[in-house]
Amino acid sequence: MGGGDGVTREAVVYVHGLWSSRADSLLLRRRIAHALGCEVWLFSYASVSSSMEEVTERLRRFVAERVACAAGDPPARLHWVGHSLGGLVIYRFFERFPVELPGRVVFLGTPAVSCRAAQGLARLTWMAPFVGRCVREELLVQRERRWMSPHELGIIAGTRRLGLGHLVARFDDDNDGTIAVSETRLPGAADFISVPASHMGLLVSAIVARQTAGFLRDGHFSPSPRLSAPPFSNARNL
Repeated sequence: MGGGDGVTREAVVYVHGLWSSRADSLLLRRRIAHALGCEVWLFSYASVSSSMEEVTERLRRFVAERVACAAGDPPARLHWVGHSLGGLVIYRFFERFPVELPGRVVFLGTPAVSCRAAQGLARLTWMAPFVGRCVREELLVQRERRWMSPHELGIIAGTRRLGLGHLVARFDDDNDGTIAVSETRLPGAADFISVPASHMGLLVSAIVARQTAGFLRDGHFSPSPRLSAPPFSNARNL
């Protein structure tokens, strides 16, 4: 969509989570691109060896380079989607750098306060080195976070209890096999839904792709009998 035809050109920045590859999010990115008729830019980073400061600086350069490359037809709106740790990368990026282009943000299974699974992994001597610097900085202790950006944030949490998180952490509440629904709640978000998907299943779920694209386009999720919105600050009841 070009600016010359009267249609606002948009783009989406996608940020992956811990231990992820380009292939993990391919279907999700294709579905979002198709639904919105725009490019989806994949930001890849060393999720284990890099610090959050290093990652957010690289993200700043990545976005600046992409916008510069589109100088003839730059996006007028820039959206953001983060899966798991990728949501925290976006959160810290918005804290550090001014985000001038308007747009919306969606977090998919992002642990906003802490992460029981990460804490459990860090306690295992043989797994501790693979937890990663970003996770150590952000998720091993309870944190109070709040979304303060004027960019509207939508949060999608999974409720299918399928994942390795159950091997290292105890969950007494709804979870996606890795992240508890309660761990995804971030005050200041504009909307919240939970979907029947596991943590990695969020990346291949047609419902998640449709709801993500809908929020980026409209600023809210669409009601569905398959979705639920548990009590949540600033979230609508669907």
